[in-house]
Parts: sequence; structure tokens; C-alpha cells
Amino acid sequence: MALLSTLELTGFEEADDKLIAYAEENNYDEAAITAVAEQLNTTFSIEAVSERNWNEEWEKNFEPVVIDGFCSIRADFHPKPSNVTYDIVITPKMSFGTGHHATTASMISLMRGIDFAGKEVFDFGTGTGILAILAEQLGATKILAIDNDEWSYVNAVENCERNNAQHIEVQQNVIENIGQQQFDIILANINRHILLAYMKQMSSCTKQNGILLLSGILSEDVAMIRAAAEENSFVFAQQKTEGNWVCMQFAKK
Repeated sequence: MALLSTLELTGFEEADDKLIAYAEENNYDEAAITAVAEQLNTTFSIEAVSERNWNEEWEKNFEPVVIDGFCSIRADFHPKPSNVTYDIVITPKMSFGTGHHATTASMISLMRGIDFAGKEVFDFGTGTGILAILAEQLGATKILAIDNDEWSYVNAVENCERNNAQHIEVQQNVIENIGQQQFDIILANINRHILLAYMKQMSSCTKQNGILLLSGILSEDVAMIRAAAEENSFVFAQQKTEGNWVCMQFAKK
């Protein structure tokens, strides 16, 4: 998934024995997919998918997620759990970030130990907006959430409205365009390539003693990410590992 996420794909679906990746027909790059498959010594098949009601398909399979008894992620047709502190209602469409994947779940777990009260937060690659919404629920008072994907932007706006978020500004944008703004906390659940490419910009956007929380990192890439972060004035604080995925927390010195 991390390798494929650098391509122009619109979403992923994980099954026990396979990964399903979706692409718009005019953006499908078979040569790039083939290169990834050869790198992983695996095979793939292609199927044309007719137009369908994606929300209906999602509703058939989506189950609520409860992370550490701390935060629940559910659809509006699920009842609110009684045993969690924070509750987020989303309709993810084809955007990434439902809490089911280890990368998002690990981000949420580490966010539990961070003081967000009164903080300014930058959610870089917001997807469904789930992390921005949780940041507000944890007390952040100013949150900028950006994504360069139009589908994700629209979905994040919808989910912020659904959760009555008052302090989140969602933009279809790229990090180069946010100017000289600095934040107390940066959340970036993306992939290795983007994290490495924009580590310098993320450092510039982080206030002194601020926090950088990264995910979308495979275990074999941890040393590379840590080195890049430390070269850009970050100090390693902790990490959380689930399966082959790692979430890393740094402080800006």
C-alpha cells in the first residue's frame, strides 16, 4: 500500500488474501503497477468497475472501530458506544482514514498522550479528516487540514460538518502554499516518499518544542525517516508498531 500510494490511485480495500486498489481509468498506469508488483515478487489482475453507489457498498461492510477504549470511529447508522471518551462519525467514501488500518489507529493511540488543549495543529494529508476532528475534540483551537485530492477535500469537509467541528479549516492544497504559518503539532499520516520529500517543510512549519507525529511508515523505513527528521531539527520521542507499520513521534528542538 505504501508503494502504491505514490501513484494516482483513489483508494484501497484490504482483504485477508489481497489488496484491492482503485484508479480512475484515465489515470491508470499499468507500467508503474507492474514495477511495484515485480519489486514485491507478486502478481495482480485488472477489473473494470462500473459506476456504483460507493456509500452503499461501504455500509455493507463497515464496522465501528474502538481504539484503546479511547476513541470510536463509526458511521451515523451505528449507535454511539457507551465506553469511549471520544466519538467520531464519518462517511469515508473513497478517502483514506477510517481507523481500521494500523497507520490511522496508531496515530490515534499516540495522540492520546499529547496535550492538544489550546494548540494550533496542521493535518498534512487529511484524507477523511478523522485526525483533525479528533484534534479538535482533544482541545485544539486552530486546525488546518489539507489534502491535494479533491475527493478527500470534499469528504473531509462533510465529516467536519457531521462532527460539528468549529475550529477546522479544510483546504484542497499542498504544503508549499501554506506560507510561513507555524504549528504546535503536525499530523502526517501519508507514506515514506511524501514524508521524506517534505520533511524540511514540516520542520519549518513546526514551532520550537512542537510535536511531529508521522505514520504510513513501514518498519524497514524507520531508520531512514528518523535520520531525515533528525537532520531537520527533530528529536525522536517514541514510536508505536502494529504489524509492519510504524507511527513515530518527534519533538522540534
